[in-house]
Amino acid sequence: MSAIPASIPLRNDLLGEEPYGAPQLDVPVCLNVNENPYQLEASVVESIAKRVAEIAPTLNRYPDREHLELRQAFSDYLAKESGARLRVEQLWGANGSNEIMLQLFQAFGGPGRTALGCDPTYSMYPEYARDTFTTWKLAHRNEDFTLDVAGTIAAINEYGPSMVLVTSPNNPTGTVLPHEQIEALLDACEHAAVSGAPEGAHPILVVDEAYIEFRDSGTPSAVALVSKHRNLAVSRTMSKAFAFAGARVGYLAADEGIIDAVRIVRMPYHLSAVTQAAALAAFEHTDEQLSTVEHLRQTREQTASWLAQQRYRGANLRVAPSGSNFVLFGTFDNREAIFQELLDRGVLIRVVGPEGWLRVCMGTDEEMARFRKAFTEVLSRTVMAEARCASAR
Repeated sequence: MSAIPASIPLRNDLLGEEPYGAPQLDVPVCLNVNENPYQLEASVVESIAKRVAEIAPTLNRYPDREHLELRQAFSDYLAKESGARLRVEQLWGANGSNEIMLQLFQAFGGPGRTALGCDPTYSMYPEYARDTFTTWKLAHRNEDFTLDVAGTIAAINEYGPSMVLVTSPNNPTGTVLPHEQIEALLDACEHAAVSGAPEGAHPILVVDEAYIEFRDSGTPSAVALVSKHRNLAVSRTMSKAFAFAGARVGYLAADEGIIDAVRIVRMPYHLSAVTQAAALAAFEHTDEQLSTVEHLRQTREQTASWLAQQRYRGANLRVAPSGSNFVLFGTFDNREAIFQELLDRGVLIRVVGPEGWLRVCMGTDEEMARFRKAFTEVLSRTVMAEARCASAR
């Protein structure tokens, strides 16, 4: 419950709101916030400590507000990871992809502007819109969570958004967006008008690739399209596959014009010298940082297969195909009860997404074994409870 007293003049549109965030609970198995569960290698820790020690005496001075060395590191990494070599001017860093997204809303949203998303989607997007006084509209995905391209294009033409946001792999469903669908949206944006903007302005397409490193082999990244489309912005993060959630480093790949727009709204010296040093050290060990990604992909596929074999209310569970490090599964007539039963057994997952669905992110082998054991117990308990109810009738 909020402790904000009525005597404090909170913005009217924030009255009754609660801070965003997944539960942070001290339980043995945390599988709710899509982190990489494996700790950093000793060699990476040593490099981070060395880099931070080198800049520590200079912390009396402000950091490089343009973080040019780090932007070059982003370029080098993307050339290796996605096969696209971008110039420093096409890249930008911030405190996690959350800040990247907020900066995009600050630059392109605002009063009189509209942003369009495709639900189910990341639950923070409407909060970015709220915080920047941007109108938030939705185009609904298909029943199987794939993108309704025609419906989304129709919504672009109807609402005239300044921003269109799509997530690939999608959160919370894990759905991957094919390249041809991204290009179809780009084409629609390049010909659409923006309500509330000067004549000649067209929407930007924001592709959120927070989980892209977990995609299956051969799936291209939208980064490869950045140099071909001036209205494309691709958000990335080091938090997930890169096992760097605690460092808070996100970055944006986009046309130089979009980067310059974001630079207008960024806070002065927004990326600390310590953050920049830690990120540079991590990029020195890219292979080590990404060494667990393939195993987590395998864990995802094994978990999805296992869940699809489990039965609830006389039917096999539904499992959404995922290209991420999590799996969305259901459906349950009381998902909160399933969540609580798992939590009572020391396993924390996430109540998120469409009604009736739950999401579990991939943990270590031991953590996933504990999840399977706990979930089996919960399902067995549900079956026994139903049998008792039936016999009592």
